[in-house]
Amino acid sequence: MVPPLSTWPWHNLGTFKYLLYGPLVAQVLYSRMNGVTMLRDNWCFHVLILCALKGLIHQLWGTYYNMLFLTRNRRILQQGVDFKQIDKEWDWDNFIILQALIASMAGYSFPILTNLPLSDWRGFLCTILLHMAVSEPLYYLVHRYLHKDHLFTHYHSLHHSSAVPQSFTAGNATLLEHLILAMIMGIPLIGSTMFGFASISLIYGYVLMFDFLRCLGHCNVEVVPHQIYEAFPLLKYLLYTPTYHSLHHTETGTNFCLFMPLYDVLGNTQNSQSWDLHQKISSNAGKNGRVPDFVFLAHVVDLSSAMHVPFVFRSYGSMPFTFRFFLLPLWPLTFASMLAMWAWSKTFLISFYYIRGRLHQTWAVPRFGFQYFLPFATEGINRHIEDAILRADRLGVKVISLAALNKNEALNGGGTLFVSKHPDLKVRVVHGNTLTAAVILNEISPNVQEVFLTGATSKLGRAIALYLCRRKVRVLMLTLSTERFQKIQEEAPVDCQKYLVQVTKYQAAQNCKTWIIGKWTTPREQGWAPPGTHFHQFVVPPIFPFRRDCTYVDLAAMSLPDDVEGLGNCEYTMERGVVHACHAGGVVHSLEGWTHHEVGAIDVDRIDLVWEAALKHGLKAKTGHDQKSNPKIS
Repeated sequence: MVPPLSTWPWHNLGTFKYLLYGPLVAQVLYSRMNGVTMLRDNWCFHVLILCALKGLIHQLWGTYYNMLFLTRNRRILQQGVDFKQIDKEWDWDNFIILQALIASMAGYSFPILTNLPLSDWRGFLCTILLHMAVSEPLYYLVHRYLHKDHLFTHYHSLHHSSAVPQSFTAGNATLLEHLILAMIMGIPLIGSTMFGFASISLIYGYVLMFDFLRCLGHCNVEVVPHQIYEAFPLLKYLLYTPTYHSLHHTETGTNFCLFMPLYDVLGNTQNSQSWDLHQKISSNAGKNGRVPDFVFLAHVVDLSSAMHVPFVFRSYGSMPFTFRFFLLPLWPLTFASMLAMWAWSKTFLISFYYIRGRLHQTWAVPRFGFQYFLPFATEGINRHIEDAILRADRLGVKVISLAALNKNEALNGGGTLFVSKHPDLKVRVVHGNTLTAAVILNEISPNVQEVFLTGATSKLGRAIALYLCRRKVRVLMLTLSTERFQKIQEEAPVDCQKYLVQVTKYQAAQNCKTWIIGKWTTPREQGWAPPGTHFHQFVVPPIFPFRRDCTYVDLAAMSLPDDVEGLGNCEYTMERGVVHACHAGGVVHSLEGWTHHEVGAIDVDRIDLVWEAALKHGLKAKTGHDQKSNPKIS
């Protein structure tokens, strides 16, 4: 049986829980229709605004924490937030709904709240005194009591189940806890109102500052300089730090205070490491942290996918990318950020995870997909990629892997440009295409006798063609360049060259049911495929699934090992825990400790070797690739 007040009444409503704001919205509209023009006289309006601002405060703190390029050297706990924690904290905003309902009922119970002055300095003084003398010690006592066995197990353990505190963790608690917290927060406001000192600015200021300080304590980023506490020692008793509260989550028998460590001192529950650890983390803020073993150098595709990162919406980034209409209002801000990134022109860290204790990071080049196809942008893009490689080399990174467009053949020869220019690089540059080829080849049924290949003279196309012809599979290579075709054909063993066939039109494949797409294919061109065709692909962006009578395979990808830690965001359209094969290729390169660069043409002889190494380290071929074409197409 579920303990009373341990779950939320709207637990099963999902996103429909936001309809609980409906009566407040209706009241605001009703008041407007009845001539209430002064917004300060509309209590429900202020409640809705406060709810929005409370949510924004938590979101902005979450955004700041996940801006790893700013906070990575200030983080208290180094492990990442994984999908399990994100799912557990998915309904972190339940407490905002609760407080909205309580506040709306208070408005009906205390008519004075509907006609408050804008400001009254006496109210601020009264609220501060009541908070320090009543709310703080009351919370301290209740919090200690919540750590007793029975109450902790049934009510408080949920809050402590999050491995890494974040601003959203502050809201992740049971109904009972938030009822208590609402009461504690309400005491100073009710007291000021009863004394006749309440005002609109007081309510806004206290409620928002309360949430701000809660988020400060849970943010896991030390933002308070230790020099302030050295200059003003008394402050150690009046205001906690993120480090101070983080110790409560790691050593749960200490640091119980709300915001004021004074009561931990009086109750003899202050962690002895609190201020030494704060000074250590604050002092090390400007120093480089742990050097990653592996870096994946990604790039932005477009404005929409640019928002699919943890520091925009953590929950959105934890799901495979799809366009959402709620992102539209953010486009102007995203565009402005894009311009700022171009001006700053620095790579930035967007995520990280661990495999067997090794740190793997994803950096991003501040360039959007369309720029890679502008001839005049080539030099600038290569310069930024080169800067990232040199930075990784200086830091001591072992392997850096290039994402799809960052290793474009026309751009830098699949990374060859950088290796040739800097022959003394210690960091290994990897394009990961060997594993990409291996994934695609292992998707093809061993019984296939003939395939149709577009993009046949590209790096991947060449490797796939040469590998298949060795298996005695007939490869119809779509290319208009006889010279390039013959050059590839000459690389094949003499007895296998006959399996490579040049074709110049899609009509040549009208009887072939296995297509490997390496070049964008229009719906009209797909129409030449016979019913039942399997479309494999390595083209970016992937082709549109037009044919309902055919199956389409996603871009080559692999699932990371089961022991991956700290992974909490999806890589573009990939599922959770799945990365593009070129990313996985870099991971394997790092785990194997290979010391060669993997750039330029693919070594066909290494395809099976890389595939077996990937499987040995626990990477798995992504299952469930096959999908019907777009069901919206009739």
